[in-house]
Amino acid sequence: MILHTTVPYELIFPTAINLYDEQKMVTFNGIPVIVQQDQQGYRVVRVLSSDPQHYMNDSITPGQYLSDFI
Repeated sequence: MILHTTVPYELIFPTAINLYDEQKMVTFNGIPVIVQQDQQGYRVVRVLSSDPQHYMNDSITPGQYLSDFI
């Protein structure tokens, strides 16, 4: 099936809602982030801050594991 549309892929084929149940919002060093827990610890999924400087912080980039947390 080919769709010729300007509608984003995520709206046409939404992600299963149960994948979001594994994620939670936490504050790490005063920065709000979405994390997902696995065997290695808490992995950053998304940074929710409106401060551009927080996105330059290497310790909370998506994919990083949070140290000294919980």
